[in-house]
Amino acid sequence: MPENQDLVVIGAGPGGYTAAFLAADRGLNVTIVDELARPGGVCLHHGCMPSKALLHIAKVLTDARESGPCGIDFGVPSIDLARLRQWKSDVVSKLTGGLGQLSKQRNVNYVQGRAAFDDAHTLTVSCLTSDGQPQRLTFDHAIVATGSRPLKPTELELDDARVFDSTSALELETIPGSMLVIGGGYIGLELGTVYAALGCAVTIVEMSNSLLLGADPDLVRVVAKRISSLVEDVHLETTVTDLSASTDGIDVTFQPSEDASRMKRFERVLVAVGRTPNSHLSGLGKTRVAIDSCGFISTDAQCRTAETSIFAIGDVAGEPMLAHKAFHEARVAVDVICGGSSSFEPLAIPAVVFTDPEVAWCGLTETRAAELGRPVLIAKFPWGASGRALTLNRPEGLTKLVLDRETQQLLGVGIVGVGAGELIAEGVAAVEMGMTVSDLSSAIHPHPTLSETLGEAADLFLGQSAHVYRPRKP
Repeated sequence: MPENQDLVVIGAGPGGYTAAFLAADRGLNVTIVDELARPGGVCLHHGCMPSKALLHIAKVLTDARESGPCGIDFGVPSIDLARLRQWKSDVVSKLTGGLGQLSKQRNVNYVQGRAAFDDAHTLTVSCLTSDGQPQRLTFDHAIVATGSRPLKPTELELDDARVFDSTSALELETIPGSMLVIGGGYIGLELGTVYAALGCAVTIVEMSNSLLLGADPDLVRVVAKRISSLVEDVHLETTVTDLSASTDGIDVTFQPSEDASRMKRFERVLVAVGRTPNSHLSGLGKTRVAIDSCGFISTDAQCRTAETSIFAIGDVAGEPMLAHKAFHEARVAVDVICGGSSSFEPLAIPAVVFTDPEVAWCGLTETRAAELGRPVLIAKFPWGASGRALTLNRPEGLTKLVLDRETQQLLGVGIVGVGAGELIAEGVAAVEMGMTVSDLSSAIHPHPTLSETLGEAADLFLGQSAHVYRPRKP
C-alpha cells in the first residue's frame, strides 16, 4: 500500500464503504480503515441486517399464530435457537463477505485498524491484526464515517451480562421468560417485537407520553394498539431510576409520573434509549474539525468539515442516523472531492420502523407542520377500505398525505401498515418531484395492491373515491 492516498475513509459502514467504492470507481487510490475484519460497520454486523433477519422470524411466527381466521392451524411452533442464530449469522457473513470481495475487485486497501489524526493530511493507523505494525499514512482527503454506538445513561449502567444494549440483544443467546425494554423508540420496539414473538413476556417503558416520538400520533396509534396486544405491558411517562442485580434477575426501580417509585424484577433488561455519535477520534483536535453540542461533527451542505481536507458522513455527521442518509452523503462527498458541485439537500429522507405493522414517513409531518405554523391540508385513506389489506387480514393500516394548503403540492407522506417500509418509496419520489395531489391521483396504481392506498388517499381528498363514501358538499 502506498503511503500517500488520494482518499482515506475511516469507518467501513454503509457510508464509508459506499464512499470508498465510488471513489475507487472514479480512479482514486483509496484506503478504508475500520476496527472490524470485514466491511459493513454496525449496520451489517450488529444492527440493521441481523435485526431485520430476526424481525422476519418474528413475522413468520406471528403470521402462523394468527392464521386461524383463514382456516389454518399450524400448532405450537418449535424454535431451534441454535439454528436460528446460525441462519442470522449466515446472512451477515454473506453480506460482509460480499463487501470484502467488492473491496478487492476495486483495489481498495482495507486495513483492520484504529486511525488517529496527526494533522489535516496525516494519519497513524494502529493495525489490529496479530502481525500488524503501526503505519503512517498521508492523504489528500479523508472521510470520517465512524457511525454511532448505543447510548447508556449513567443511571442505567450496570456491569451485568443480563443488561443488554441493542448489540448484545441481537446475539439471542437465550429466550428469557421476561424482559424489560427501556425506550419506546424504533430500536426498543423492533427488538421488543422479536423477543415477544419468540415467547418472552416483554414490558416496554417510555419516559415520554407517546411511543415513536417524531412520527405523527395517528400513525403511532395504530402500531401502539398492535404492540399492546403482543407484549405484556406498555408504560408511558415512566422513568427507570435504578438497576440492581439479584440472583435470579435484574431489579428495576420505576418512577411513574403519577405514582411513587416501585420495583419489579426481570430476567433481562434491554436499554434502548438512543445512540450517540462516534465523533471523538484520537487526534481530531489537531485539526480544525468542529464538534457541535450534540456530539456530531459539524459539516456544510457538501459534507465538508471546517478542515477543507476532511469530510464527515453518516451517523457521526448528524441526524437522522439512517444508513440510506449515509449512502447519499457518501455520493455527495466523493463528487465534491472529485471536483463536482453536489450538495446534500433532500426534501424527503424516509424513516421506517420495522415493527408489526411497520410505520414509515418522509418529508414534512403533520406534527412538524403544526410546530412550524405552516398551514397544510391532510388526506387520509383507511386500509379498512383496501381490498388487498383485507385479503392479508391486516386492515388496520392508514395512508396519509400532507399537502401545501395553497398549491396542494405533496410535502410529506406517512404510512402505517404491513409493508409500509416498501410503500414509502413512492412517497419519497412524489415529494422530491414536487407532485401535486392531482398528479398522484392521476398515476395508475396496480390493483389489488397496498400501493393503491396512496392513489386512493389522493382520490378521497379530491372527492373522487369509489371505495369510501363522503356526502357531497353544497
